[in-house]
Amino acid sequence: MGVTRTLLLALLMSALAALGESPATYADDSQAAMRAHAARDAAERAARWKDLQHAIFGARSLQDGAGVIQIDAPLHALDAALVPITLTMKSATRIAGVYLVIDNNPSPVASHFSFGPRADPRTLKLRVRVNEYTFIHAVAETTDGKLFVAQQFVKTSGGCSAPAGPDNAEALKDVGLMKLRLLGPFSSGKPLQAQLMIRHPNFNGMQMDQITRIFTPARFIRTIDATYDGAAVFHLDSDISLSTDPVITFGFVPDKKGTMKLVVRDSDNAWFNHSFDVPAG
Repeated sequence: MGVTRTLLLALLMSALAALGESPATYADDSQAAMRAHAARDAAERAARWKDLQHAIFGARSLQDGAGVIQIDAPLHALDAALVPITLTMKSATRIAGVYLVIDNNPSPVASHFSFGPRADPRTLKLRVRVNEYTFIHAVAETTDGKLFVAQQFVKTSGGCSAPAGPDNAEALKDVGLMKLRLLGPFSSGKPLQAQLMIRHPNFNGMQMDQITRIFTPARFIRTIDATYDGAAVFHLDSDISLSTDPVITFGFVPDKKGTMKLVVRDSDNAWFNHSFDVPAG
C-alpha cells in the first residue's frame, strides 16, 4: 500500500513537472481557488440576508444583538427535519417579539412570536426544518421598536423534503392533539417554563408520500395563540419551516392558579383548541 502511494505521488510530481508547474505552485493555486470560492459564497450569503432584511423589515435598521438576543443551534444537525433552536433574550421586559429566519429555506420566515402581558420571553425553544446549508437569523424587537439580530450557521440539508411519517394517514392521526407540560414548580407571580406539544404533520408541499410516490399537498400550522386566564402569553405566526409535530418551550408568569388556553389554526383553516389547568389537578 505504501509503495503504491509513493508511486502515485511520484507520477503526480512528474506530471506537474511536465506541465512546467512545481507541486508548491499547484498547492498555492488550489488554496487560492478555495479562498476565492469561500469569498464568493460569503458574498452570496450576505446578499441573500440583505434582500431578506429589506423584504421582512423594509427600511428599518437592524443592530448587533450581542447583549440582547442569542441563538443556539447545532453546527452539524443530525436530522435536518428536526433542528433544535434555542432563543435566549437577555431582558424579560424589553422584548415585544422575535423573528426566526432560515435564510436559504423556500419560505425563510419560520416563525414570528409576539409576546403578551403574561409572557416571560427570556427563553424560547422550537424545532425547525432546514433545507440546505444556511445562516439562521433571530431578530428581537424591543418595546421601543428597535431591532436586534443574532445569527448561527447550520450545516445540514434535506429537511424540507423529509417525509412526516411512513404514510399520510399515520401522520394525520390525532391531528390537533395537544399536551402541555410545566417544567418547574408552580409559584404565583413567578416565571414558569412550559412545553407545548402539538400533533400535526406540517406538510409543506415538498414531501413525497412514501406509498403513492405523489407529492403531498401543503397543510401546516399558521398561527398559535396562548392565553392565561384570558391574558395573552404569545401569538405565533408560522410557516412551512416548523417541524412535524412541533414542540415549543416558552415562558409565562401566572399571577395565580388558572387556565392556559391554546388555539391553533392551520393552512386548511382547521382550528384546534385545548385548555389546561395550571397547575394540573
